[in-house]
Amino acid sequence: MWIGASGPEGVTMVAARVRGIRRLILPSALVASLVVLGAGLETAARVQSAPTIPARLTDQEFWRLSSEFSEPDGYFQSDNLVSNERPFQQVVPALRQMKRGGVYIGVAPDQNFTYIVALEPKIAFIVDIRRGALRQHLMYKALMELSEDRADFLSRLFSRRRPDAWMTGATAAELFRHYWAIAPDEKLYEKNLAAIQAHLTKKRKFDLTADDLQGIEYIFGMFYRFGPDLTYSSSTGRGGANRPTYAELQQATDLEGTNHAYLATEAQFRTLKAIQEKNLIVPVVGDVAGPKALRAVGRYLAERNATVTAYYTSNFEQYLFQGLAWRSFYANLATLPLDDASTFIRSARGATVLDPIRPLLQDVADGRIRGYADVMSRGSIR
Repeated sequence: MWIGASGPEGVTMVAARVRGIRRLILPSALVASLVVLGAGLETAARVQSAPTIPARLTDQEFWRLSSEFSEPDGYFQSDNLVSNERPFQQVVPALRQMKRGGVYIGVAPDQNFTYIVALEPKIAFIVDIRRGALRQHLMYKALMELSEDRADFLSRLFSRRRPDAWMTGATAAELFRHYWAIAPDEKLYEKNLAAIQAHLTKKRKFDLTADDLQGIEYIFGMFYRFGPDLTYSSSTGRGGANRPTYAELQQATDLEGTNHAYLATEAQFRTLKAIQEKNLIVPVVGDVAGPKALRAVGRYLAERNATVTAYYTSNFEQYLFQGLAWRSFYANLATLPLDDASTFIRSARGATVLDPIRPLLQDVADGRIRGYADVMSRGSIR
């Protein structure tokens, strides 16, 4: 039954049969149909053999992607260890309605984790201009992989003793009430720092530099020093009075009062932990308007027939519009594999909004985007 043959051998068989049938001078319509069938099977064979996003990355592949896609360390005005976007969960219900198994791209610290848990992508890339962001994401990766549950994770993150009682069903508020009441422990800090460094360099065998290890120590030290009250501005001591704390953001809700944060439930945390263990959250150092990082991510995805589902931009477009870098960013963005459902997650107008990417790129091409105000006027929460 050669008609059902598939794979390279099947394609060869179909082609040979088509040539033989032509020699029998069958009706041209039948010959054409068989030729189309052969071409279709050949295309199917190529699709089957094309690379796809793997179910997990090896440690070597994870580090290769992170290293090869990265650009030199860049500058931003803050360490940005904690988000300053209180309404970041507003869009999570809408994200949960989007397709699973796409690609997520983001910027900045751990608010990405809440969006990743909501979308469950095949792979996520965090592209940030600061190498400090890469170091922070590696710190989070190690802590999540080392931790059994949320209470264990927070104990390691803040270097504070975990609750004696099992807290599987605790709310985020209950967890943080415990950690607010416990003093940080210097010996626990030193033990946890050593565990982070050993996990990344010995177990995962990432080729971290001395500067990387020192940078991770600095970031981890900020969580030890400030604990659940760490804010966007804690490291600078400037303008921090109205900034949300790490604990506040983990207890935030959507417009209906539901907490979707990655520490809201054990199930949320386990989902994120599993993605981390598969090496599928890849931090990259890159200027989104630069010549390399974002385009490298795009090539990797396009070669694997993967499509960007969501791109969390925070408010970085604001900084790009202070010059002409926005033009380069949107040119880079256009090289990513997109479809009509590909969506920006953007901090704008005191809210977090969703904005379809392709219509924006069309407006850029048509000259309708001339300033940041044109971008700020776009998007909706749902």
